[in-house]
Amino acid sequence: MSADRIARLHIQLNDLEPPIWRRVEVPLTSSLKALHDVIQAVMLFEGYHLFEFEAGGRYYDVPDPEEFYGRKTYAASNARIAALIERGISTFRYTYDFGDNWEHTITVEAVEEVDPLLEYPRFINGERRAPPEDVGSTSGFEEFLKVMAKPRHPEHRRLKRWYGGDFDPKDISIDRVQDQIGKLARRRTLGKAGFAKSKNRQH
Repeated sequence: MSADRIARLHIQLNDLEPPIWRRVEVPLTSSLKALHDVIQAVMLFEGYHLFEFEAGGRYYDVPDPEEFYGRKTYAASNARIAALIERGISTFRYTYDFGDNWEHTITVEAVEEVDPLLEYPRFINGERRAPPEDVGSTSGFEEFLKVMAKPRHPEHRRLKRWYGGDFDPKDISIDRVQDQIGKLARRRTLGKAGFAKSKNRQH
């Protein structure tokens, strides 16, 4: 039963060295939209931009009736992680912000039983801070890192003001990540409790 199982996922931002990655555990019943929320939380993105998953040759996003790119897309809120795994998909792609084009490779590392003492989704570990919003794609981020590492650089003060402080590429802000993922886990726990309560009322 997928309701009692979780997937351990490795999420890595493509095209950047040293690698920026996170490892999470999410229920198999989670939708791709819920996984989008998890990635936003652990990467500390701010959800300003559009996103898309590509898995097994299919595209999943939040369909917009105004937009049509000439290919069929599916609603990310209707696609479950369990369904992808059942189709034999163990690696898929997530793209956030089509301007900066942050592509991530998501790898299913394991499928395991849930631990009843834990709340999900859950952050396990990771390395290096993800790029700030609107930094200007891979090349913009590399330039940003170079300038932020040199206090005497002529652009340092301007970029520090734009970002809102110092930027430590090694610090993933574990407290903020745990806080964000904790909010998602509590929302899921409350949702499950509400669902169980409504089912009980029907009997």
